[in-house]
Amino acid sequence: MSIDPTLIIYLLIFGGILLLVEAAYLMIFGRSISLNSRMNRRLEKLEKSDSRQEVIESLRKEITQHQNSMAIPFYSLLAEKAVRARIAFSPLMLIALMAALAGAAFAALSMTTEAAVELRAALSGVMGVGAVWFWVSSKAKKRFALIEEQLPDAIDLIVRGLRVGHPFSHALAAAAREIPDPLGSELGLIADEANYGRDMGEALMAFAQRMDMQDLRFLAVSVTIQQQSGGNLADILDGLSKVVRARFKLFRKVRAITAEAKWSGTFLSGFPIAAMLMISLIKPDYYDDVKETALFVPVAIVVFALLAVNVLYMRKMVNIKV
Repeated sequence: MSIDPTLIIYLLIFGGILLLVEAAYLMIFGRSISLNSRMNRRLEKLEKSDSRQEVIESLRKEITQHQNSMAIPFYSLLAEKAVRARIAFSPLMLIALMAALAGAAFAALSMTTEAAVELRAALSGVMGVGAVWFWVSSKAKKRFALIEEQLPDAIDLIVRGLRVGHPFSHALAAAAREIPDPLGSELGLIADEANYGRDMGEALMAFAQRMDMQDLRFLAVSVTIQQQSGGNLADILDGLSKVVRARFKLFRKVRAITAEAKWSGTFLSGFPIAAMLMISLIKPDYYDDVKETALFVPVAIVVFALLAVNVLYMRKMVNIKV
């Protein structure tokens, strides 16, 4: 029994170019750009720069550069994820990175496989684009989860500042110094923009829309209503903090309850494909006796259609909105 190592080589090359993307990102923008860093990137930039305005413009450029590039063909599909992930690479740098990774994948495929040039070119293109897509998507998902987890603590810090007599902008700036990234730099930038004249509610709502997060919309609406109608903002935000924590706790509980169903659905959906691939690798001629029959293609289509329905149905069953 012999297993063709080509698929393993493809997976290793794809994993290698994923590591190249992360390594290039950290080398160009520094360790503080990492979501795992406890260092507030905005404060680090303020320490290195003499001009607060330059830091604000630099951070705002990272936010707006992908929003302003929606007209680029194909890149518009990636731009929304890049905005949520707040990727510091410019759109042109990301496109150039895709091309460079495709070239690296082609060189690796040429050294490790004997596939046709056309196949190597197609695979290297898919790997280059797919690696950047997967990397940006994972960054966006991780950043969203971190901000969602940090938000209740940030609101509590703002409430404490308001109750000792600080205005909202000062309480927000104080919370931004205490909260690590990614939320710390975002709140700090909002406080800086408010100091330069931007409406606080408008800045918070822009952040909420950029992240597409319901809890941030609640915060923006609370601040806007208080600005227009008055009221005790500390009590309002204290109630909001309790609501956000309760929603977050309920979401974790729902995720724990549905974890078994999700893993069962993933296993049941992936096992037929994995079994087919393993059979093809271990015994390539296994289907030779039936693949020429008239029923092979219709039955295969029905099987894959049922598998797709299973995936969609299982996902809908465990996708519970909180």
